[in-house]
Amino acid sequence: MEYGYCRISTRKQSIDRQIRNILSEFPKAKIIEEVYTGTSMNREKWECLISKVKPGDKIIFDSVSRMSRTAEEGFETYQQLFDKGVDLVFLKERYIDTETYKSALKTRVQMTGDKVDVILRGVNEYLMLLAQEQIKLAFEQSEKEVQDLRERTREGIETARRAGKQIGQAPGRTLTTKKSVECKEKILKHSKTFGGSLSDIELLDMLHISRNTLYKYKRELRESQ
Repeated sequence: MEYGYCRISTRKQSIDRQIRNILSEFPKAKIIEEVYTGTSMNREKWECLISKVKPGDKIIFDSVSRMSRTAEEGFETYQQLFDKGVDLVFLKERYIDTETYKSALKTRVQMTGDKVDVILRGVNEYLMLLAQEQIKLAFEQSEKEVQDLRERTREGIETARRAGKQIGQAPGRTLTTKKSVECKEKILKHSKTFGGSLSDIELLDMLHISRNTLYKYKRELRESQ
């Protein structure tokens, strides 16, 4: 079975590019989509996926950064899935696909049964260390890129703030979008808070918004009455 795992960090990001890239090379892959944010550390769909995959199954990622945000966790998970017999494919880092790791295993020098095996054993260990180092470096580079992006973003915001530019929404202003208007209309009509029959949980299921967004819309509605 082929699975394409796609992850975005915020709901504002688009996941379409990852899906398109995976399906262009693996059109039969079953796509798993997940939103993983800094405020929600649980990756339920990912945990479910790695618990059910079987030897011979394949997981495809658009890049190594979609598998893990930290090098330590990424390499550990890579090893676990490799030992389980699951194939891993990284479209932007094909040099660390599990097939590459398997090649390192296959090219190990055969023992001869005499004293030279001491040297050959060292050669085999060196080959494996090289393969492992390549995998670790890929995850470390991915983690560094994320950290660098965050730092550049912070620096950009600070530079703009010092230049007197408004960062984000001005205090006291409410951002109005077509979706927010539609959601608020449904909240007014259906929420128990405003005389309707639906609980917050039922509203979340109907509106497909986060709990924080629901509370914000309800607060804005109360303030406007």
